Amino acid sequence: MKQLPPIAAMRALEAAARHKNFTKTADELNITQSAISHQIRHLEDVWGFKLFVRRKGGLELTPKGDTISRVIRGFLEDMEKTLASFEDADRRGSLRVSLLQSFAVNWMVPRLPDFTTKHPDIDVWISTKEEIIDFADEEVDVAIRLGGGNYPDLFTELLLQEKVFPVCAPSLLEEYGTPKDPRDLLKFPLLLRFNEGRTATWQEWFEYSGVTDAPLSFGARYPDTNMALQAAINGQGVALVRSAHMEREWQEGRVVRLLEVDYQSPSSYYFICPKGRENAPKIKAFREWVLAQAKVAQEEYKRLGI
Repeated sequence: MKQLPPIAAMRALEAAARHKNFTKTADELNITQSAISHQIRHLEDVWGFKLFVRRKGGLELTPKGDTISRVIRGFLEDMEKTLASFEDADRRGSLRVSLLQSFAVNWMVPRLPDFTTKHPDIDVWISTKEEIIDFADEEVDVAIRLGGGNYPDLFTELLLQEKVFPVCAPSLLEEYGTPKDPRDLLKFPLLLRFNEGRTATWQEWFEYSGVTDAPLSFGARYPDTNMALQAAINGQGVALVRSAHMEREWQEGRVVRLLEVDYQSPSSYYFICPKGRENAPKIKAFREWVLAQAKVAQEEYKRLGI
């Protein structure tokens, strides 16, 4: 097979064949006229025949130059169509998103119709998992996780920060009264977690609040914040929750925040995906959308004081 010349030289020939003028060709390709002349001469040297002849009215393609320029034009058009089809295929179809279950239910799912409206060609497939994602072994495109942001070899972007505070149903206050200081909460039934690896614990909250001797070995325990919040809504006790889990419940009056202890969660939500994939069309569309949603939510939490 005869060696093919560089693609830049073939592009120069295709453009020069259309313009019949090296100056106009140089303007289209944003290079110098001398560079166009050099590339055409290089092609003539490689193939061993003339591509253009100079006439009184300007450049004219030789018969061989006309034939080969048509072949190159077809090749470049086919390549452009093929690459466009790849990009379109990457833009369309399903996007597999892995979330923590509580975050999916309370934060993502209520907002997802907005993404569907803006990107009707992308179908978001939600899956829930507590552990970190192994993108090499699992069929997942992106994930949102709660932690410190240390995800080696992955593209990581801070999504959302939260505060941690106690809440309960209004009916519980009728029975126990309104707590005046953090120590008063020890008289309430506290809803505990048995999976506290990433989230703030009651012990940490009490210590931050100045109560260092809180006995917290007894009480109902729940696997995630969402379940503890539901128990609090049902009047079973006081749950320690994060901002993103109770925005709707707060606005609807199903829970009330207790005390004004300004405790920032030690963990934040992060958008993660394999490095190099963050700007793939589907992923970029979702990433930009979810970051915009998080910014609005963060401002709303500040306005509501949660």
